[in-house]
Amino acid sequence: MAICAFIGLGNMGYPMAGHLVRAGHDVRVFNRTATKAVAWADEYDGEVCATPREAAAGADFAFVCVGNDDDVRSVVLGDEGALAGLGAGAILVDHTTASATLATELAEACAAQDVGFVDGPISGGQAGAQNGVLSVMCGGQQRHFDAAAEVMDAYAATMTLVGPAGSGQRTKMVNQILCAGAIQGAAEALAFGQAAGLDMEKVLAAVTQGAAGSWYLANRGETMVADEFDFGFAVDWMAKDLGLVASEADKLGAATPLTHLTSAYLSQAQDAGDNRMDATAIIRQYRNGE
Repeated sequence: MAICAFIGLGNMGYPMAGHLVRAGHDVRVFNRTATKAVAWADEYDGEVCATPREAAAGADFAFVCVGNDDDVRSVVLGDEGALAGLGAGAILVDHTTASATLATELAEACAAQDVGFVDGPISGGQAGAQNGVLSVMCGGQQRHFDAAAEVMDAYAATMTLVGPAGSGQRTKMVNQILCAGAIQGAAEALAFGQAAGLDMEKVLAAVTQGAAGSWYLANRGETMVADEFDFGFAVDWMAKDLGLVASEADKLGAATPLTHLTSAYLSQAQDAGDNRMDATAIIRQYRNGE
């Protein structure tokens, strides 16, 4: 079993770190809100550390799952960052959905200390984290991925090494473009059905298992119709992720009109105060005729 540091105990990280304990690993945690770390330790019998460096000291693996590029840098780099605590041969895995540029930066910083690095953003939502069935999209070296995969298996159903550092983040961008299309399509279609006065329970039964079916229709269709959004992947987080897509697309010269369309609807949802609601709340903009 491995000695693991887990940094970031949000909706995803909290259960992920718990799965590591259940798998028999020795887990130390750091969270910027210390009370959450204490609650986690009480639930899973883990160790709370005062800094990321302390959590990572002597660890075989350090896993990071925070909010954005700046958050990652604040807990990985610097005198009290996780990298300062890791020894040669350890591996840092960043599960944050962040930029490909950051992944390259971290890979170089880790290599300078003979530490392995994998950028491994995740998909599957909070339910996937709680049930231990996440999808992990990885970039890095094969040997680092192989070693990390044996531990990530505690909370992942699929793990795929796509290419060198940054490939995981770019694959997550592909994932988020696909999610954006599914959300946008579901919002427009369901709002249309409601405007037409259709029995939406029967409509969903008719379309979810056919060619038009999607995860969002199957798992969010009923709540979208019922105007229920107090759960799930927040508007603010989806907006952040699509901002990463737009930035990377500009660098690549790739056309992403769908990303820009969905970003505009998410921006309207933020203006309406729906920031912490599930991203499917953009259906409200259709109902408002926007």
